[in-house]
Amino acid sequence: MAKDHIETELDRELEDFPTDLRWREWMRRIEAVLFASATPVPCEDLARVVGQGVSVDLLIQDLMADLEGRSFEVAQVTGGWMLRTRSAYAPAIRAAADVGDQDLDLREYDVAVLAAIAYHQPITRDGLKDIFGKEISRNLIGRLHAQGLIGTGPRSPRRGAPYTYVTTEQFLVAFDLETLQDLPDREGLADAGLATG
Repeated sequence: MAKDHIETELDRELEDFPTDLRWREWMRRIEAVLFASATPVPCEDLARVVGQGVSVDLLIQDLMADLEGRSFEVAQVTGGWMLRTRSAYAPAIRAAADVGDQDLDLREYDVAVLAAIAYHQPITRDGLKDIFGKEISRNLIGRLHAQGLIGTGPRSPRRGAPYTYVTTEQFLVAFDLETLQDLPDREGLADAGLATG
């Protein structure tokens, strides 16, 4: 209800603005929405803050150019757009900012289990056991789930209908992937000795 009320007050068309200022204001609106959002924002949502028929993609391109050389950037992630710090500044952030609860703190084995889930999803714990040759601890699955990197998939059609695991949107964001199609090629990883199965 409140969202509808806010939209009626927002002058999307900005007809009283000169053309160049109108475009700049639409860019700033998109920047503000991306700044305030903790998750990627789809183009359809961004279109609600600009004039009818205005190209959100062109506004984002101009915003990207405007942010060139800054410590943060606009990135396309999981079908939406978000502001994020450029990776070159990660050491400075870790040194000075309190980001402890944002740090994934994943060990190599944790990443291997995540990769197995990503490549074989939906997959059961028994499926993971077949890949790794040993039981995957419930603690590890619980930690990955608590961090929002995996979720529960459909129940397996096998006897007992065990739970399956799938990766989440947070997994894509954490590993800078737009979709699962952006995962490295499995054959190339196997050839390099970095993957099995």
